[in-house]
Parts: sequence; C-alpha cells; structure tokens
Amino acid sequence: MTALKNYLIRHAQNCVGALGTMTRQPLASGLTIAVIGIALAMPSALNVIVRNGRAVAGGWDNIRDFSIYLEPGTPLAQAQRLQEQLAGNELVASARLISADEAIIDFQNDPEFGELLNMLARNPLPHTVVVRPTAAADAPALQRLEGELSARTDVDMVKLDTEWVQRLNAFLDLARRAVWIAATLLVGAVIVIIGNTIRLDIQNRRAEIEVSKLLGASDGFVRRPFLYTGFWYGLLGGLFALLLLGLSLWLLSGPIERLAALYGGAFRPLSVDRGTVLAVLAGGLLAGLGGAWTAVARHLAAIQPKV
Repeated sequence: MTALKNYLIRHAQNCVGALGTMTRQPLASGLTIAVIGIALAMPSALNVIVRNGRAVAGGWDNIRDFSIYLEPGTPLAQAQRLQEQLAGNELVASARLISADEAIIDFQNDPEFGELLNMLARNPLPHTVVVRPTAAADAPALQRLEGELSARTDVDMVKLDTEWVQRLNAFLDLARRAVWIAATLLVGAVIVIIGNTIRLDIQNRRAEIEVSKLLGASDGFVRRPFLYTGFWYGLLGGLFALLLLGLSLWLLSGPIERLAALYGGAFRPLSVDRGTVLAVLAGGLLAGLGGAWTAVARHLAAIQPKV
C-alpha cells in the first residue's frame, strides 16, 4: 500500500512539475498551445458546418419525398385508392393525399396567388399524393416505381428527382470524408508540433538528464516529466480549441439566426455537442501523449551519462 502511495505521489509531483515548467516559459508555451488549439478547432468547425448543412437541407427524409400529380378532374375517391395502394408498397414509408380543395385553400391564403385564384371559375389544381420512401429504397427502385406510376392513366406527372438525391448523398459523403481527412492530418500535425517541442525540451535539459542517469535514475523516471508535458499541451490545446469553436459560433450567431428565420423557424442551428467536446479533448490528449512518447523514445535513449 505504501509503495502504491509513493508511486501516485511521484506521478502527481511530475504532473504538477511539468505544468510549472511550462508556466516558466509563458510565451513559448502559449504559442504552442495556440497552434495546437487552432489545429484541433479546424476539423471540429468543419464537422459542425456539415451537421448544420444537413439540418438546413431538412434531413434525409424530406429530401427523398416526391409528389404524384393526378389528372385534373380525377375523382377524390380514386385518388384515395391510389394513396392506399402506395401506403401498402414496400418501398413507401408513408403516402399523404393533398386534395385539390386543400391545395387551393393554401394558395388562396397566399397574397401572391389568392386574388388570381378567386377570379377563376373552377379549381385548376389536381389532387396530389406526397410519397416518402423508406430508407432502404434506392434510386433504381424509385425510378422503377416512377415508371409504374407514370404509366397510369389517372396520373399526370410524377415529380421525382433521384439525381438530386444522389448528388446530395455524394456531397455529404464527400464532406464527411473531408472532415475525417482534415482531422487525421491536423492531429498528425499536432503530434509533430508536440514532439518537436518535447525534443527541444530534452536537448535543453540534457545535462540534467545525464546527471539523473549517472545517479541511477531509470528511463521511466526520466521519461515521466516529458510525458506529462505532452499531456498538458494536449489538454490545454484541446480546451483552447473548444474556446475558439465557441467564440466562432458566437460571432456567427446573428447570421445563423437570420438564416433560421428564412426557414420559418424550422431550422435549429446545431452548436458544439457533447460528442464534439469529448472528441476534441480526447484527440488533444492522445496527440499530446503520442507526440511526447515519440520524441522521448527517439531522443532520450541517445543521451547517456559520460563516466
């Protein structure tokens, strides 16, 4: 029990001592932390932008919806039968019927079209069935369904834009991959930055390390302060990245609120969630420890005491 206590005390001393060493060089340490924070904040910002882009687009379900316009004069009962048939299709998650009477009421409430429609002798709008495909319905299956519906005599037009769905899927997949690539490259850059900083620290303390080894200090004892230095750089860099991310979103809050107003309040801007916070902090800590371990393993073994 005493050995474990002493072991934990030595780790605590090294942890606090590494932080103290950094504070004695505030300018150099601050610049390193700032560079690490900027590198970690960039992929996080890209991730928030992609998530907000998906929210602006209305989600996957709304984008995949398509409309079936029936021939003018088609009886409402016939339109209801088509809706029921579509609702039972394995490719369809839901089918909603908008009758011609419901449609014209919506248009009459619109100041741009209301006065014009009131001048017409009869309702020119057709019955419409809005179809939401299932998540398993791919583009070829939807195109086959479009062909079957277009062949019906009571269907005037099927408005299905599968190419737009494919383009959007490809764009969002590209954006997600870009985030992962940027995150990988920038975390690699953080490892290099911290590794180079630790290397310089090792060179500056070369005489101290030689004396410690001459007195019998183990490699683990000599290595530990540098690993805690990497830990602090990674943690503080992650916190600085979150500060930058929060500040950026605060500066963009005005334009984002105006954008949300254009969407009638249906779009709710997404901010930094818990997953992003954990990912930034974990990435900073892993990069800090990884960079420190790489530098220590490479340069510490080359320093041997001169007898």
